Formats: sequence, structure tokens, C-alpha cells
Amino acid sequence: MKLSVVDQSPIPAGFTAADALQNTIELARLAERLGYERYWLAEHHSAGSFAGTAPDVLIARLGSETKSIRLGSGAVLLPHYSPLRVAEAFRVLHALYPDRIDLGLGRAPGGTPLESYALQGQRDNAERKDDFPDKLLELLAFLKGEFSDDHPFNRIVVQPQMPGGPAVWLLGSSGWSADAAAQLGLPYGAAHFINSEPTRRSIEHYKEHFQPSDYLSEPKVLAAVGAVATDTQEEADRHFSSYRYRRIARERGERGPIPTPEEAIALLGDEPDPFVGDNSEWPRVMHGPIGEMHERLDGMAEALEIDELMIITVVHSHEARMRSYELLAEAFGIKPRPEQEVAASR
Repeated sequence: MKLSVVDQSPIPAGFTAADALQNTIELARLAERLGYERYWLAEHHSAGSFAGTAPDVLIARLGSETKSIRLGSGAVLLPHYSPLRVAEAFRVLHALYPDRIDLGLGRAPGGTPLESYALQGQRDNAERKDDFPDKLLELLAFLKGEFSDDHPFNRIVVQPQMPGGPAVWLLGSSGWSADAAAQLGLPYGAAHFINSEPTRRSIEHYKEHFQPSDYLSEPKVLAAVGAVATDTQEEADRHFSSYRYRRIARERGERGPIPTPEEAIALLGDEPDPFVGDNSEWPRVMHGPIGEMHERLDGMAEALEIDELMIITVVHSHEARMRSYELLAEAFGIKPRPEQEVAASR
């Protein structure tokens, strides 16, 4: 089993966004030492809870802070951007850190309609169509240099030119992304922590309809799931309360940092758990003592017939977040990286 990390760079109450980004750097270095497969950065806008707005910028910094762990976006929200701009940015990252860069792509807005409007280069009053499919194909053509001879973009050379390129992943929490990844022969990441109900059927659909391509000869899939692992159930409940309250507040349209467990417990009262869906086989976020967490996560991976889980952990305490990843690595028997493959301590 492979374990990976997706990081939203959560901002704990009482700390700044700059502190959150420093936490991301520290966690990425820990993940590399522990033997995690890849470390992806999320994209959110005007959230108040998360400092990660620009995955490519953070990847560039983490590349200099690490040595061998794969780095990527989870995800670049392509509807907001020019495909050429994304292709160039990730070509630069690939040139800086060859064979370490994953370009995870998503179609979600990552914010409200207002942020989406502000991110658009063209602002007219006409209703905008969903151009993600067109942008996706254009981006792939830029990365591979495969525009037709009569296409005007055929004359564009995406720099920097060098062998290979970023590994493209299609991420999503619906059947559309799974189907598109299968048709295009791309790796697929199921965002279970966002929407848990479609996870099994989207992965099964992807595997069943996968068409080999220049990218992949056989299906490659992971599932991203929320997890808070601790030594005791009491400790898990306490840390999870911060994420639980923040999610409820977000659904009410309230922005803010990740509250302390004490504040969250006081505010929660009898509020229901927003991470448990009635029709879900597994909750979006699991929390509990490490033995139980290992059993549940391993069972999920076995049921889905996948060999990689990507873990997202949002709690107030940075130390508790680090400890959760340590416990999971130990429980799953992840082999630490050799010293020569790890960035020097600072």
C-alpha cells in the first residue's frame, strides 16, 4: 500500500496564513522522510480557513525543501486559467524537479461565484459555458506538442523544452471525471473527502472503461480520504471537532480559521456530523485510534482494489496533524526513505 498527502494548508485559529504555509513546508519534509509517495497542494480562494491558493507556487518552494518525494497539485482548477499558462508553469516545475511533478487537474470552482468571476480573464455579461473539456484537451495538446498541422497553436513552443514532462492526473468527485480519465487514458484521483457516495462506482467505471494511451498502458487510481489518527478515541474526537465545526460553519457561509478543539466543542452542541452520508460506504473523514484507523482505511483500499490512499488531515494542532501522519505511516508499514533520498535537515 502506498500513502500520499493532499494538503490544503489549514490556518489554525490564533495563527496566520504565513504560519500555515510554514506548517506545509514542515509537513512535506516529514512526509518525505516517512516514505509517503507524493505530496499534493490544494487550491482554494477566499476561504479564510486555507492558505493554499496557488499550488504551482507552493510546489516550487517544496521542491527546494525536499529531494525525492513527488510533488503536485490537488488540484489546479483549470476552468479559471489559460491552458498555455498552466502548461508553461508545470513545464518550469518539471525542469526544476525532473520526474517529480504531478499536474492534478480539477473542474471545481474552489470558491464562490464571485471569486470565479474575479479569476476570469474575460468578463462579459453572457452566461459562460462549461469549457473544461475543451481546456483539458488543449492543455494535453500543449504538453504533448500534438496540435494538428493546420491549428494556429501548432506554432507555439511550450518552454522550457526538455525530455519528459509532468504526470497529468484528472481529479474529481463525480462520474464525469472518472469517465473522462478513462477515455483519455489518464490517472484518476477520486476525491472521496469531498463527495463520498460516488467513490466506488466512479473507480469501477474508470477501470472498466479505461483506454490505454501514451500516458498509461493500464489504469492508475488513488482515493483521497480525510483521516485523523491518534492514540485514543477521546483524543481523536477532540481533534476532529475542529474540522467538524469548521465544515458546518462553511456550509452556513461563515469564513474563518480552524478553531481550537475547546472552541469547537463549545460551539458544536448537538450538531450532526457533516462528514457522514447516509448512503456512503465510508465517511469522507475518518477519525479514531490508529489500530481502528488502519483497519478501516486498509479495508476501504481493499474493497476498492486500489493500492494508494491520499490522506488529508485538517485539525487545529499542527503537532497533532504531524503525529497523525506518523501513526499512519507506521501502521501501514511504509518504509522510510533512505538518508540519501531525503533533504538535509535544517
